[in-house]
Amino acid sequence: MTAPARKLFVTTALPYANAPFHIGHMMEYIQADVWVRLQRMRGHELHFVCADDAHGAPIMIAAEKAGLSAQDFVARIAAGRRQYLDGFHISFDNWHSTDGPENHELAQSIYLGLRKQGLIGERVIEQFYDPVKGMFLPDRYIKGECPRCGAADQYGDSCEVCGAVYAPTELKNPYSALSGATPERRRSAHHFFLLSSQRCIDFLQEWTAVPGRLQPEVLNKIREWFTPDETGRVTLADWDISRDAPYFGIRIPDTEDKYFYVWLDAPVGYLASLKNRFGKLGLDYEAYVADPAVEQVHFIGKDIVYFHTLFWPAMLHFSGRKTPDHVFVHGFITVSGEKMSKSRGTGISPLRYLELGLDAEWLRYYIAAKLNARVEDIDFNPDDFVARVNADLVGKYVNIASRAAGFLAKRFGGRVSDDVGVEGRALLDALRGASEPVAELYEAREYGKALREIMALADRVNAYVDQHKPWELARQEGQDAALHDVCSTCIEAFRLLTIYLKPVLPALAAKVESFLGVPPLQWADAARGLSHGGPHRIGRYEHLMQRVDPKRLDALFEPPADAAPAEPAAQTLPGGEAIAATIGIDDFAKVDLRIARIVGAERVEGSTKLLRLLLDAGETGADGAPRLRQVFSGIASAYAPEQLAGKLTVLVANLAPRKMKFGLSEGMVLAASHADEKASPGIYLLEPWPGATPGLRVR
Repeated sequence: MTAPARKLFVTTALPYANAPFHIGHMMEYIQADVWVRLQRMRGHELHFVCADDAHGAPIMIAAEKAGLSAQDFVARIAAGRRQYLDGFHISFDNWHSTDGPENHELAQSIYLGLRKQGLIGERVIEQFYDPVKGMFLPDRYIKGECPRCGAADQYGDSCEVCGAVYAPTELKNPYSALSGATPERRRSAHHFFLLSSQRCIDFLQEWTAVPGRLQPEVLNKIREWFTPDETGRVTLADWDISRDAPYFGIRIPDTEDKYFYVWLDAPVGYLASLKNRFGKLGLDYEAYVADPAVEQVHFIGKDIVYFHTLFWPAMLHFSGRKTPDHVFVHGFITVSGEKMSKSRGTGISPLRYLELGLDAEWLRYYIAAKLNARVEDIDFNPDDFVARVNADLVGKYVNIASRAAGFLAKRFGGRVSDDVGVEGRALLDALRGASEPVAELYEAREYGKALREIMALADRVNAYVDQHKPWELARQEGQDAALHDVCSTCIEAFRLLTIYLKPVLPALAAKVESFLGVPPLQWADAARGLSHGGPHRIGRYEHLMQRVDPKRLDALFEPPADAAPAEPAAQTLPGGEAIAATIGIDDFAKVDLRIARIVGAERVEGSTKLLRLLLDAGETGADGAPRLRQVFSGIASAYAPEQLAGKLTVLVANLAPRKMKFGLSEGMVLAASHADEKASPGIYLLEPWPGATPGLRVR
């Protein structure tokens, strides 16, 4: 009896709409996409959705620096998503935005539901306020000295040197990372989700303990949050869910200047994207999300577990909604054992990968082969990548078809035999018998084990080929029947392996379906043969996949080439310094000059020439917070540090970072001086006219 079809609502974490996708995004999307494709192949009803996480102070600030409205800034980021998703064959059914009307309506509805349950409180808190920007500062936009160890330039919530966690108001000598101004302490009324309520604690302890809902590692982490205090009482902190204007987000009902903290409305974006899809299809969204048979499944990274296993289920439950059935958590991705870094050549740009013409399914296969059901980081090793793809996909899998298809075409008109003899049937029965075990491994997200099992089956097929040697049978008189059996066995085995690999390699599977002349392969097709409906002929074999050329892969990690030094010129100025050789406009364009604000300056201990400058060039980090650069400049003889704070200057932004004994220097500020410093010792830092802002390019 066939099991009833499941109803699945599947999401991945929403990417923040302030930057293009990075390899971590693609790893998560590939993991989810493989699982989703398996479910579709097994005939289940499924909606796979995602959206841009479009709100928050970082986007508002980045949009302002770009001279765009927040909506236009997000739209520009969103316009670049499709090339990644299509390029890596990610099969989302719908992509939306948390700034869509569905999310505004749903977020406010959930809030009102929580308020009706008595789980929204209001209290006055003290925050830092930037008098120059005219806004309260989020923790990541406040920097200063760590109150524990004294380390400089630490964020307002934690110290990256000693690991201490603290309130922003505890920082010593705080300054705004946006303007460099000293922030003021101001009081403001904020809204809180009362997670400390015993109702919430009881529900969350029960919800997290449901078998199979969370991985063991995640459950162990959550148990730490429920550890009783010295009185034996379990406590959770209330969650500040409001932010003060100006803020790009969703306004809190019955207020004029309060907005939902981005992490309240971001997960609501899962439901909003589903509702947007149902609106397009004319389906009943409310009936679907209330259906107890619907399974809600989230794929997320380990860095956002807290939001998805405490806040999110509590928000849903106490606003009268179904809660997630599974939250599948994965680790991070490293490159050759290191955190990714563009400057060290250990970063992987997914778009660069595609632009180099590298096969997207090489990466899908390699990542899937590394993934399992545990919360573990995986490593991208270039040498291992080349060896695994070439050995498994080309050497073992594709090789099966290439060894048999030519003989079938030339000797038998492409016809596949439906009676392949005792040995052939035994081999094919073994492959068909692997259908359910392989599906169960995919279902459990044990992709590495599934692919190892599939490649072990491919090894058995290749051993069968080596044993029967079709190339020798083709030269022997009277062996046509045996040759036909062997080649037909190979093609049927290749079809079965393709079914098992299709969740990982959908584009390659489509090529195989065309070659075999069959409709899109479903998982149930493993139970029946290629010729089950009568005689079958395959099409002309075309090469299905190239081997990885290590040289092409090397280009993925190459940093930009340095410009060749210019030849000295003959002309000289009265000061005696030669004019450099003539360059073209393309040469000049290679130098990226940016306006930068000197946020901080200090003398360098052990050096009489250097000042350590902290520069804001309008950049943001991966988390959306402002990124400040450290630059060591030999201008100490001309300027005192206190003269420079708040000044604008010009930064060579794309100069390769230089490791000095005092630290890493990330660029160079421009200053004018005479070649003969003894004759004319003046150093003059370049300073733009008023009105220029950090991040503007000098052209």
